[in-house]
Amino acid sequence: MTIEARPFGRNSYGEAVTAYTLTGKGGASVEILDHGATVRSLIVPNAAGEKVDVVLGYDTIGEYESNDGFLGASIGRVCNRIGGARFSLGGREYVLYANDGANQLHGGARGFDKYVWDVSAEDGKLTFSRLSPDGEEGYPGNLNVKISFELTDSNCLTITYDADTDAATPVNLTNHSYFNLNGSGDVLTHRLRLNADRFCEGAPDCLPTGRLLDVTGTPFDFRSERVLGEALAEECEQTALFGGFDHNYVLSGCDAASVYAPESGIAMDVYTTQPGMQLYTANSLSHRTGKHGSVMLPHYALCLETQLFPDGMNHYGFPSPILRPGEHLHSETRYAFSVR
Repeated sequence: MTIEARPFGRNSYGEAVTAYTLTGKGGASVEILDHGATVRSLIVPNAAGEKVDVVLGYDTIGEYESNDGFLGASIGRVCNRIGGARFSLGGREYVLYANDGANQLHGGARGFDKYVWDVSAEDGKLTFSRLSPDGEEGYPGNLNVKISFELTDSNCLTITYDADTDAATPVNLTNHSYFNLNGSGDVLTHRLRLNADRFCEGAPDCLPTGRLLDVTGTPFDFRSERVLGEALAEECEQTALFGGFDHNYVLSGCDAASVYAPESGIAMDVYTTQPGMQLYTANSLSHRTGKHGSVMLPHYALCLETQLFPDGMNHYGFPSPILRPGEHLHSETRYAFSVR
């Protein structure tokens, strides 16, 4: 395992941004920016032994700042949506910044994706850390966060999340990489398996209603591997709301998902300690240019965001996102690549 660093320009705050590359002996490499602890590229060998970059990204820091979509970013303090951009905790109501209609999405006006993180390297592991101060984006408590990336020689990328707080606060951390196992074009021929019997019903504003629906007999049933484009073609009321999938699945175990692209022969297995996973088929990805002139359009990638359930603090029965002093948050997600 080797780790290399290179300059990646300056952000709009005048801060120097650095790109770090981890390279393993199995042919895979991952490049991560300290701006947002963002996965910029993830290169793995295809069935022919050729290198394929399987995540979407940009060539410059300015493009990351000016475009929406959170490509490859680490998301916090709370990923996904918070209804009404507010929550109650300890008898007090906290009002947050609303950046998605009346709701908050992915941390607010300046979430974790918009900061330059501190970086350390040890034993082939790259760790990004920052202190999110009390009151940042309206959240209570000083929150110390560490996100570590480790790439094995068997082409497995592990992301580990750790956090501690000095006051009770909601925390829900994820990575927002957009995967395309062919490296370009749409992902409609990708074959997807999701280890989940239920999913969170979505309201028109993409918030969960609180109801957990059975996947049986619906386009949401990926318990056996199926072609993603065929599932999207089976439009139902829920997918029609968003132009595709943008829903949290209730995972049935740590063997969360697998994706396979017949054209490249690349397979990706996802394992996680988290109870939920947001399947997002890049429905709102507008026409834009990515790395090396690549084209992005809706359904040109899919996201598998491991997480607690969206808006968890406002729904009884959802896993609680509240972290309290003396407790330690720890979760892991692994992306294991192979060929078929």
